[in-house]
Amino acid sequence: MTEEIYRSVWDALADTEQDAANLKARSALLYEIRKVVLGWDVSQDEAAKRLGLTRPRTNDLLRGKLAKFSLDALVNIAATARLEIEIRVRDAA
Repeated sequence: MTEEIYRSVWDALADTEQDAANLKARSALLYEIRKVVLGWDVSQDEAAKRLGLTRPRTNDLLRGKLAKFSLDALVNIAATARLEIEIRVRDAA
């Protein structure tokens, strides 16, 4: 058995570089949204209203269920939560 070393857990889990990039972006957005929502210190019902989501969808968000959210959905949720999104692109080589 050979040992492989990856730059991140997403690189290890993803089948392609594109999938890893998508996972990284989604996880970063989910993390920041979750921080903001938890900082509101409100019930999940209230958080759902503020985000324009159902309570079960908000629960998935707060529990970090990344597989349930597309990058597009997370961008929309972040904007609704009044987060400003910046994209930084750099050469990976």
